[in-house]
Amino acid sequence: MKRKNVEIEFSGFEINEDNLASTLLRTRLNRDIQDFQDKENIDSIKVIIINNEANIEKAYNNEDSKKIGIRLSNPLYSLDQLVIENETLQEILYSIKTFEVKSIVFDDWGLRKMEPFPKIALNFHGEPGTGKTMAAHAIANELKKKIMAISYAEIESKYHGEGPKNVKDAFLKAKENDAILFIDEADSLLSKRLLNVTQGSEQAINSMRSQLLIEIENYEGIVIFATNFVQNYDKAFTTRIKNIEFKMPNEKIRKIIWSKYLLQSIPKDGNINISKLARIKNICGRDIKNAIVGASIKAVVDKKQCLTYEYIENEIKYIISSKEKLLNNIDEPVQI
Repeated sequence: MKRKNVEIEFSGFEINEDNLASTLLRTRLNRDIQDFQDKENIDSIKVIIINNEANIEKAYNNEDSKKIGIRLSNPLYSLDQLVIENETLQEILYSIKTFEVKSIVFDDWGLRKMEPFPKIALNFHGEPGTGKTMAAHAIANELKKKIMAISYAEIESKYHGEGPKNVKDAFLKAKENDAILFIDEADSLLSKRLLNVTQGSEQAINSMRSQLLIEIENYEGIVIFATNFVQNYDKAFTTRIKNIEFKMPNEKIRKIIWSKYLLQSIPKDGNINISKLARIKNICGRDIKNAIVGASIKAVVDKKQCLTYEYIENEIKYIISSKEKLLNNIDEPVQI
């Protein structure tokens, strides 16, 4: 016989929808309450959270506790903002069209016998700042879907059993909301499973990764992974997803990016030479964006009437120098 109307009181912390630590806390709280409810054969639990001067009450039941606390959002970017190599762009465009031709390919042509669960499972890999996140948002925008962006930290748990549940919940929530599931820092989640497991935490990690394999195999929606360290992936994952490389932009692409990001709304003098800027090597789209934003801020702070080439050049030098010092611990001036 089940017990009813159980109350649990917590105090000393806040449940804040916009805070990552709070989101993780809420997810783990849901899990612990669910386990307690099952073990003690309780019908429902009311949790009272003492938050400063106010009491926040929430009734937990089986359905609530199965939902991972991750927010959906509208995509931030569109395809016309994405400047990448044509080969990469074409693979993305083909992927976007998958569901348009699904009935022909998998039903009329019979490929469902080989692929029972047609999906778009993509893995964007490449150097930081090359457009992986922007591409995920652009796909969501093109398909008129919400995007559910999560990272390894929002799935992983030090408590045995929570990681696999969080993986399952992430895919479930994305499916329920017809949203694109975007998992960043995917190398942490998709890396090789641990051998010679001796601790419970190691077993939990392997269980989480095994659950992810199951979810990818059976999913019929859109999931996109992104990583800067694809070499760490387990081969079991790389054969289940389509791998798309994002390369550092060449001179031609850098020129397009400079042209796009130097908006017409920005007051500029006549000495900004985009062709010269495009010849600066070893910079990504994010570097270019940051250089324009940083240079614009400094120009306005210095009470200049417009953005000048000198400000942009100095800012991109600073960005390159900062990156090289971090990576190589060098102090030599950067030549561009």
